[in-house]
Amino acid sequence: MKIAGVQIDISITDNAGNTARMIEKLRETAAAGARLTVFPECAVPGYCFGSLAEALPYAEPIDGPSVKAMAAACRELGVYAVFGMLERDGDRAFNVAVLTGPAGVVGVYRKVHLPYLGIDMFTTPGDRPFAVHEVEGLKIGMLICYDAAFPEAARSLAILGADLIVLPTNWPPGAETMATCSIPCRAMENQVYFAAVNRVGEERGFKFIGESSICAPSGQVLTRAATTEAAILYAEIDPLVSRRKRIVRVPDKHIIDRMADRRPEFYSLLVAPHELKTPRQDHQQ
Repeated sequence: MKIAGVQIDISITDNAGNTARMIEKLRETAAAGARLTVFPECAVPGYCFGSLAEALPYAEPIDGPSVKAMAAACRELGVYAVFGMLERDGDRAFNVAVLTGPAGVVGVYRKVHLPYLGIDMFTTPGDRPFAVHEVEGLKIGMLICYDAAFPEAARSLAILGADLIVLPTNWPPGAETMATCSIPCRAMENQVYFAAVNRVGEERGFKFIGESSICAPSGQVLTRAATTEAAILYAEIDPLVSRRKRIVRVPDKHIIDRMADRRPEFYSLLVAPHELKTPRQDHQQ
C-alpha cells in the first residue's frame, strides 16, 4: 500500500479552511496513488488555545461537519485519511485522531498521554483502550504526538497486531530528538512501519519543527521532510514485512524476535500505579 504524510501549516480557529486544505491535499495524494494519507495533530482547529472555554466552540462531535467533509472526500476518491481534531463530548474536549474511508469513520483514537502544552493543558485524557483497525488488509494503530514518548503505547499496538502506527503530531522546538531518534526506535523495537506527521508554521508563539518521517520496521528512515517547509511524503508499506517478527541475520547463529523474546513476568513495575503528579495536576491545584 502506498501511503502519504502531509506536513502543512494550520490556521487556529479556522475549522472550515483547514478542512478544505486537507481535502485539497487529499486529492493530490490520491492522484499520486496513495491509499492512506496522514495529516497532523489538531489539523482541523489548531492547537495553541489558551483555555477550554476558548477551544470548545472549535471542538466538534465525530458526526460533525469536519468529519463529514473528510469522509465525503474519502468516499469520492476511494481512499482513507487520518487527521487530528478536537472531539466535543458534552463540556469536555478530547484530542483525537480520526480514521475515515469510503464507508465513513473507521476508528477514533483519544490521546492518552497529555503534555502541559497548548490545548492539551485543558483536554480530557483518553479513556479508551488502544485499538487496531484494518484497512484493505493493512492493520493500522493510531497514537498522537506525546504518546510516542511512551514505549508502552506503541508496544501495545504492536501486540494487537499493528502493521503501521500513525502519529499525527504538533512538535514544537525541544522535540527534535523525538523526531529524529524516537520514531525510528519505535519502528525498530516493534518491527512495524511508523509514520509521524508534524505540522509547520507558527501559532501563538510556537514555531513547529516539521521533520515528519515514515520509517520501515527495521528503523530505517524511508523518507523525511525538512524542518520549515510544507511537504508531502510518500512510502510503500508491505504488511508482510512488519509481520515477520523473527529476524534471521545468520541462520542458526543470529536470530532475534522482539515479540517472542519478551519476558512480561518481569515488567510488572511498568503497570504499577504511581503517585507522581503531572504538570497538569500541579497547575490545577
